[in-house]
Amino acid sequence: MSKKLTIGLFGYGVVGTGLYDVLHKSKTVDATIKKIVVKHKDKPRNISQEHFHYDKNEILQDEEINLVVELIDDADAAFEIVKTALENGKAVVSANKKMIAEHFEELYELQKKHQVPFLYEAAVCGSIPIIRNLEEYYNNDFLQSIQGIVNGSTNYILTKTFQDNLSYEEALKEAQEKGYAESNPILDTGGFDARSKLQILLTHSFGITTKPEEVFNVGIQNLGDLEKKLQIKLLAYAQKRNEEEVIALVIPKFVKSTDTFSTVSDVFNGVKVQTAFADKQFFYGRGAGSLPTASAVLSDISAIAYDYRYEYKKIANSENLKLAQDFPLKVLFRHKAKDSQNFENYFEEIEEFYGNREDAYFVGSIRFQQLKDVFTKHQDEVSFVLIDIL
Repeated sequence: MSKKLTIGLFGYGVVGTGLYDVLHKSKTVDATIKKIVVKHKDKPRNISQEHFHYDKNEILQDEEINLVVELIDDADAAFEIVKTALENGKAVVSANKKMIAEHFEELYELQKKHQVPFLYEAAVCGSIPIIRNLEEYYNNDFLQSIQGIVNGSTNYILTKTFQDNLSYEEALKEAQEKGYAESNPILDTGGFDARSKLQILLTHSFGITTKPEEVFNVGIQNLGDLEKKLQIKLLAYAQKRNEEEVIALVIPKFVKSTDTFSTVSDVFNGVKVQTAFADKQFFYGRGAGSLPTASAVLSDISAIAYDYRYEYKKIANSENLKLAQDFPLKVLFRHKAKDSQNFENYFEEIEEFYGNREDAYFVGSIRFQQLKDVFTKHQDEVSFVLIDIL
């Protein structure tokens, strides 16, 4: 039997307004929003001002509120809200992937200490129910890999450069005009948003907890005209290499026309899971937007009404697993023609080389540590696209 939920909502932006809408249309979830706390008093909104408060303690200190829903942009402020709510014995639902990725270990301990649920399905891939499926369905012993297009902004840009032959700058400008990318889009285009989501997926896939700097990410901001002719997707990638190591990285990857990811265009997300016995399974849906993301938040609210919480069984069962630090990759590596000799020694084998007066590229195999070294020293001068992990 479900319990009655009294909600305190932080944030009334795109997702917050969507949640207010879908919650009032739902006939199966016994929940009401008692208070909404927002930052800006003068911002026009679609419901009356009497719904809104401006002090976080209006919610956090209200004993009638038993569920806090956190939907704000500020990761630091979100952490303080979630931490206090859990300490006060309130269940929490969040969509803030950056906050969760940066503070996961403390949030994990707070859940255990105060015995309250903390759910965040909407933090990864919007409407796609990937976290709960990984948590409940896929056994760590049989899960081999998970990879996904988890950032709609970059997928929109890559779709436009490949299908419509737009330049990167034109596609980015269009994404910003449509509200898919921020005015300062580097969190998306640099692969940082995807990295936060990959960190969360690593925990629910393989039980590995990470700090942001431990997961390597490369974005799409350096891709040029050469790469525009290829179908490329920015992938969050995790693969169990052996019984002790998991490969994890965010990187642009060349996608063949026969690959399921080639059908994921625009702002859509897609996640591919591979297991030892079930082979490959694919999840597809809207990764962002008001109502799709709100539907994931509503699903978490409904689950909490039935006392559901993540059990994190894989964390306890993954003591021997760690991130792989050295493995070979096959990449397309583009650089200035004058620098070719400087980069040759990084590669174990070069299968193909092309150069003109300005640009050149290698196709070849390179060790992961060498790739990270190149990126650290020359990240503004080069670009690379993953062809395969060897």
